Formats: sequence, C-alpha cells, structure tokens
Amino acid sequence: MTDATATAQRQAQPIPKVAWRSLIVLLLGMFIALLDTTIVNVALPTIRTSLNASEATVSWIISGYALAFGLALIPAGRIGDRIGHKWVFFTGIALFTAASFACGIAQTDTQLVIFRVVQGLAGGIYVPAVTAFIQLLFPPQARGKAFAIMGSVIGVSSALGPIVGGLLIQAFGDTDGWRTVFYVNLPIGLVALVAAAILLPKRDPAAQRPPAGLDWIGVVLVSGALVALLVPLIQGQDEGWPLWTYLTIAGGVVLLAVFGAWEVFYSRRGRSPLVPPSLFKHPQFTGGVILALVYFAAFTSIFFTISLLWQTGLGHSALASGAVTIPFAVGSILGSSQSNRLSSRLGRTVLILGTALVAISLISLWLIFLLVKGADLTSWMLLVPLLIGGIGNGLFIAPNAQFIVATVDRKDAGSGSAVIAAIQRIGSAIGIAVIGSVLFGALVIPKAGKPTSNTPQAIADVKQAFAAEFATNFTTAAAHAMLVSAIFAVVAFALVFALPKRVGAPGRGAGSGSSPNARGGSAPVSPDVTGAGGGAGSEAAAPAGGSHGAHAADPAHPAEPVHAGHGSHAAEPSTSHGAHAADVEPDARP
Repeated sequence: MTDATATAQRQAQPIPKVAWRSLIVLLLGMFIALLDTTIVNVALPTIRTSLNASEATVSWIISGYALAFGLALIPAGRIGDRIGHKWVFFTGIALFTAASFACGIAQTDTQLVIFRVVQGLAGGIYVPAVTAFIQLLFPPQARGKAFAIMGSVIGVSSALGPIVGGLLIQAFGDTDGWRTVFYVNLPIGLVALVAAAILLPKRDPAAQRPPAGLDWIGVVLVSGALVALLVPLIQGQDEGWPLWTYLTIAGGVVLLAVFGAWEVFYSRRGRSPLVPPSLFKHPQFTGGVILALVYFAAFTSIFFTISLLWQTGLGHSALASGAVTIPFAVGSILGSSQSNRLSSRLGRTVLILGTALVAISLISLWLIFLLVKGADLTSWMLLVPLLIGGIGNGLFIAPNAQFIVATVDRKDAGSGSAVIAAIQRIGSAIGIAVIGSVLFGALVIPKAGKPTSNTPQAIADVKQAFAAEFATNFTTAAAHAMLVSAIFAVVAFALVFALPKRVGAPGRGAGSGSSPNARGGSAPVSPDVTGAGGGAGSEAAAPAGGSHGAHAADPAHPAEPVHAGHGSHAAEPSTSHGAHAADVEPDARP
C-alpha cells in the first residue's frame, strides 16, 4: 500500500462514537484541573484571614499544587502506558475529588497545604490520560478538532476561575465562602468518575505492552531537589532568611546535579530514564525548557499579586478581585483562538509576538503600581494592560510546546513533551515562591496612629489614614513583585529566538516531516495536527510533541500498536527510554 493510499484511507475513516463520548468525560476532568489553577487565587486573602494563615502558607497553597502536578505528569503517563489510561484517569479523578473535599473542610493552614499538594498530585495523575486518549481514539483528520475543543475548555475554565471564585465568596461570606471554591469540584468530579467507569474504553488486552519499570530513583531525586529549592524560597522571608535556607538551596542544587548524573548512568544501562539525557544534546531544546520555566513563572504570578493587592491591600471584595482579571481571560481566549492559524502562517513569529505583548503588559502594570497611589488605583487602569497580556498569553500558550519539541529528534518527541509539561508546572511553582517572597518582603506595615480624642470621628480618621497608608505600601510592594514578573517575561521574550523559525523543519525532531503513516515513527508536529490542543501545554503534556503514532485508531492497520503522543512517552520501540501508549481500538467497548 502506498503512502498516498494509506493517507487517503485515514482521511476517509469515520470517527468512532466512543471517541466523542470519551472526550466529554475527559474534558470534565480537564475542566476542574484548570479551574483550580485560577479559582483559588481570589480566595487567598479570605483563606489567610479565616485560618490565620502565614504569608508563606499563602504561597504554598498555589506552589504546592503546581509542583505536585508537574512532578506527577511523567510517572503517571508511563504508568498509563503500562496498565491502561482508563484506570489511571479514574484513580486520579477519584483522588482529586476527595482532596477537594478535604481542602474544603480543612481546619488549619497546614492541613490545607497538605490537601492542596494531594490535589495537585491527583491532577498530574489523570491529565496525561486526556491527551493520550485523544491521540488513541481520534483518527488523524479529526484529532485537530478534538484538541481545539480541549483548548477551548482550557481557556474557558481558566477564564471562569476568578469570577466563579469571587461569586462564591460573595454569596457565602468571607469566613467560609472560600471553602465552596473547593466544593465546586465535587459534583463535577463525581459525574466524571461515574462516566469514566462506564464510558471510557478499556485497554485492549491483546495489545503490545510497553516494558515494565519506572525510574523511581530519578523521581525521588528530582522531587527532593525541587522541594529543597522551593521550601526556603517560600519560608525564607517569613523566617528572616536563617542559615538553613541557604544550606537547603545549596542542597537542592546538589540534588539536581546528582539527578542529572543518575539519568545519564541509568540511560547508559539501557534503561528508561525519567528525563532522557539525549534531549539536552540539542541546545535549542535546553533553551526551550528554560523558556517554559521562566514564562510560566512570569504569567502565573500575575493573578497572585493582583488578587492579594486588590483584596488585602485595597480592601476590595473577592468578586471585585475576580472581575479585575476578566480582561486577561478574555484576551487569552481571543489569542488562543487565533494562535493555530497564525502559527501556521507566521511560524515562530507568533511566539515572539505573544511574549512581547506579555512583557509589555507586565511592564505597564509595574509602572501603574509604581506611579499611582493605592487609594487612586482603579480596575479601569488595568484593563488595557491585562487585555494585551491576555492576548499575548493566548498566542504563546497554544503553540509553544510544538516549537520546543521540534528541536529534538523524532524518537525523543514524546519524552520531550512530557518534560516541557512538567517544567511549565514547576515554573508556576517557582514563580509563585519568588514573587510571594518579594511581595511580602517589600511590604511595610504602617504603625497605627493615636486618635486625638475618643470621639468616633477621631477614631475613624485614624483608621482611614492607616488604610490609605497601608494601601500605598501594599501597592509599592506589588510594584516590586510585578517588576520581577516583568523581568521573567523579558527573559522569556529573548529565549523565544532560540526556537526554530518553523515547526516541521527538515531533519529535526518531532517536526521533521516524516511520513504520517511511517510505522513506529513520529507524525509531523504541525498546527493542523494539534489544533488548539497546544493550549494543553499549560497543564498537560502538549499534544504537539505527541503526534507520535501515525496509526492511532487506524482501522487500516488494526494489528499495529498505537504509539500515543500524549506527551508522556510515545517513543519508538527501538529506543531505550520509551514506553508505548496502551492500544485502544476505535470500536472498543467500555
């Protein structure tokens, strides 16, 4: 059979009903995972007041979730490849729903942080299954549409987070309203749980199983290293930067070096390392990984700073805090809706434009916070900068992973996607840790004056003067934090130029232009394959790297294993590092 004939058959093949049913279930899970990345920001000030939480705890609530999410992505993807993605998804959703309930009933700030870490771990467990199933169940001509739908869900859920959180807190009060921010996951999670058990197809028992085993030592080393780096960054400011904070950071750096050495050793033994060292033989990929780290550190911290400023510093309601970020959410939806088309036409220029707009946005916000007194600050002043930043974010988020994965060899595309997805989450965690430390470190609490008399008016005047000074000081501290975010964004803009000008350049990784029906090879990474699914890069292993598996759900080759490119490990059989995605026939029954 010629390549042209095989391609024509795939283009004509029908989309199995199980694919659309499964997509609905999968996107329910994706919805709550993404909702929780933004909905909690507006609840931070009320959580701090209600639980008498420390400044460090506020950072841990966001960073702990993001770090656990990122660290779980690669192991979870490989386990799904081995035992089947259905039950990995089911387990992750069950744990996420239970952790959401536990967050809602937490009685102390320590309990809340622990449950948030478990919640992030659960999200990292089941999210890789979403893109894996899309690759497995949808034929190539429909995969772009499925990823586009997923990208829309990502945009909508992220956009809804702040306003839904504000509405819930407004309705249920500042004392316990923040608990409903977590309870909102319960009905969605339960529906997804039941639907997953009934509707998601099982793994084909006759399908080829990938090699057993996981680099658990690598998991422990990299987890220990990142925790050792984050703990002092978050706790250091709260405790006055004692000696242990510097020693712990140094220990984290040493653990990272040990992790790198272990991965090289493990790979040379012919085993499957957590992060294949071969990825970093390509300087462009290394630059792309740093780009993902600093970009997500920059844009995730925007909402952290603004939410705390708007509520704690300026005394606005949670609803007002959610409303002020709407322009960014709208801009993100607009930008992501056009990013696929623009990346096809402009190539890398769309990433340059996106990071430039985000950098301009953050620099503008920094100048506004620096030059405008807190008492005079209004949401209208932030509207244009946030809209510009949102558009830039939408342009960047969707296609960025495609271009980074295109810098490595085809055989490493799946692993490269997994690394990028994990680095994005780790970047978010580091960004919050650094920005939180800068924000609270720069904040000067004014001393309350004494009233000239005991009259109500004199007491009210003192309170008003304190509030005005506190607002000014908090706005100044927010300016310091936003400056750091802006620096991250400028660095990200510079790093974009390390990426290839276009995805699909000859001789290069995932975009090497291999034949779409090449057996065991990688399909080209191109915008028309991944659609808007690149937007999953914010939470999931981007599908861009994972156009692996030319015959996903291909009836023309029923006996051929499907190598899912869900960003977890769609490596070729000949590679030492790759597990193959579980095979799911298009007509598989639940």
